[in-house]
Amino acid sequence: MKKRSMLWLAALMLVLSAFLAACSGGGEKAGTKEENEGTTGETSGEPQDGGTLVYSLDSSPEGLFNINFYGNATDAEVIDFFDENLIDFDEKLQPQPHIASWKTEDNKVYDFTIKQGVKWHNGEELTVEDWEFALKVLADKDYEGPRYANVQNIEGVPAYKEGKADTISGIKIVDDYNIQITFDKARVNNLENLWTYAMSRKEFEGMSVKDMMASEQVRTKPVGLGPFKVTKVVPGESVEMERFDDYFGGKPHIEKVILKVIDPTLTVGELKNGTLDMTTFHPSIINEVKALDNVEAIQYPGVSYYYVGFRLGTWDGSKNIMNEKKYADKKLREAMFYAINREEWVQAFFYGVGKPVNRPIPTNHWIAAPNDELEQYKYDPKKAEELLDEAGYKDVDGDGFREDPNGKEFVVNFAHYATSNPTFEARAKALTQYWEEVGLKSTLTMTDANLYYDMLEKADTSMEVFFGGWSTGSDPDPSPLWRSDALWNYPRWVSEESDKLLDQAIDMSVVGTDQEKRKDIYIEWQKHFMEELPILPIAELEETKAVSKRVQGVKFDVSGSNRPNEWWIKQ
Repeated sequence: MKKRSMLWLAALMLVLSAFLAACSGGGEKAGTKEENEGTTGETSGEPQDGGTLVYSLDSSPEGLFNINFYGNATDAEVIDFFDENLIDFDEKLQPQPHIASWKTEDNKVYDFTIKQGVKWHNGEELTVEDWEFALKVLADKDYEGPRYANVQNIEGVPAYKEGKADTISGIKIVDDYNIQITFDKARVNNLENLWTYAMSRKEFEGMSVKDMMASEQVRTKPVGLGPFKVTKVVPGESVEMERFDDYFGGKPHIEKVILKVIDPTLTVGELKNGTLDMTTFHPSIINEVKALDNVEAIQYPGVSYYYVGFRLGTWDGSKNIMNEKKYADKKLREAMFYAINREEWVQAFFYGVGKPVNRPIPTNHWIAAPNDELEQYKYDPKKAEELLDEAGYKDVDGDGFREDPNGKEFVVNFAHYATSNPTFEARAKALTQYWEEVGLKSTLTMTDANLYYDMLEKADTSMEVFFGGWSTGSDPDPSPLWRSDALWNYPRWVSEESDKLLDQAIDMSVVGTDQEKRKDIYIEWQKHFMEELPILPIAELEETKAVSKRVQGVKFDVSGSNRPNEWWIKQ
């Protein structure tokens, strides 16, 4: 096999250092935050009104500025300033009343009440009909977004989607402020998985669902319920907002917010100069951010993870079919896992703001399986080579690289998303180098971040081996990512045992409301997952945020930050 000194990694990081000294690196925003709170510096005196907050986006928005249609984290950052969830989540990720409150006796039928007097940015009052409208859009046969999974368990939704019914039987409007939602069966997490965002019927009046995603109401003139309202959108560049005085949560202190794409090589300089107030940033420049006197570098544990995935099958429009042979041999996938020095890789590219992870559940979530019950897959290139030999991947022609079991050329075609962050390509190349160290010839393709996940959703055949990341939300149920019929199950992994365990973990007849029973089933699921190994879990990271010391009142916990109406700027 071709052997190279591991000095290549150190050399690679030296080359990158020139970029990183002045580079934000762009945070990946893959997850929510952990219970350890992060706050901006000392808050002195009463909040002051006025001022403009400048917020940096690390990549160009896709421009789907409606919560029902968006698909990437950058758009979500923008939407968070001007729209609002009907329910909230506390520091333990438990649902709490917000605009909506609820009651249920059986976890199947829920009675919701929304607050009166909540205003849309267009002046219309929010009613439960706006929520019903959103649920029906997601259930429509022409809906092209990714959130059908959040409505599919409502009674009558499948019939509505298939055109067999004109209404959704599980949705009953009582009056303008009360609605009853009935699910197809009782589940532990029906509430957590329910779509709890409304859409303004006034804005989309007379518009077909198939035309919504391309409309100005989504692209350039979005309307929400949040503390700021959009005044200007420059596609791919910036979004400007002004405070919404009628925000139900209280009039915001900050007068104006500007979210704009900033070249990562300029971000630290703009923070230093005071021309940028807030941004996520990549751990690779945490020391540079900490060195700034006028900025707080906030760091706290997260609930997201990163992985290498394999194309094991395809998506037929409704379910996954595991019919791809190239990476079907588990010994090959195991070998590629043992070949990666994850400790070294995480330290090199995340500067200690993270650690290797051995399951598709972050350590900080309550269902995480104990490490000692899982295979650790510690770096062992010798074992990787042995597994490859056993699986029939051997160097037949003497060029230093292994052929497949049929003696034909074998190449690991690896894909990673691309932004202006120079560490992304470097860390991807490092992974390919690990595989080449054990004789697996590898190539790398960097794909624009706005195209990347669309290609994965469509099961693009060019995405053979790929880098990905997921955040776990308020409910830890992995079904939306790993069930056999899940669109976001990008490896297209199919397992009856997995589906059975995932179903049992939310079945009231199996677990009731006993969290320990539910956790035990999820632990068994994680063991099964790691035995099957459809992905290689790589790392879990802490969250990082840079906030100017002139910005006050910002707090972070596991549910994210407090709402921006509570923030204020020292004048």
